[in-house]
Amino acid sequence: MFSLIEATSIQDTTKRVRVNRMIRISRVRVIGADGSQLGILEVDQALRMAEEAGLDLVEVAPLARPPVVRIMDYGKFKFEQAKMARQAKKKQHVIHLKEVKFRPGIEEHDFATKTRHAREFLADGNKVKVTLMFRGRQIAHPELGRVVVNRVAQELADVAKIETEAKFEGKFMTMILAPK
Repeated sequence: MFSLIEATSIQDTTKRVRVNRMIRISRVRVIGADGSQLGILEVDQALRMAEEAGLDLVEVAPLARPPVVRIMDYGKFKFEQAKMARQAKKKQHVIHLKEVKFRPGIEEHDFATKTRHAREFLADGNKVKVTLMFRGRQIAHPELGRVVVNRVAQELADVAKIETEAKFEGKFMTMILAPK
């Protein structure tokens, strides 16, 4: 069930901002609606000035001594903050870990195809986990697998750097490549 409290916490990015009567300290540094310094005033006097202008008194720097308050439209301020948060979220890029699986006796064409896919993943900015799977008696010859993994790293050396060296885990050998 979706409650109203959850809905407001998602939308409200400016939770700890004190506004108007919530400001309890006696003397504050006031900045006008146009950005001009109005000086250090009593909070009641600053509140009267904000009400006369039809705006709100918003605490912008609570840790300063004395705290800094600004005369502004609080609804517009909240809207701008939410808009900036949405734009920042839109511009961020999440790095995914893509996996490419190889076998010790891989044929040349399959090797080329899989390394091409890994190159595309790296070009997109993702990390690539190179997994080498051993089956049956292949596990008795890990050096064959190490040759394949080293060859992958060599083929992709121009676009990738080795983040985690090849290591043996059970019947898998894994290596992580990150884009340069």
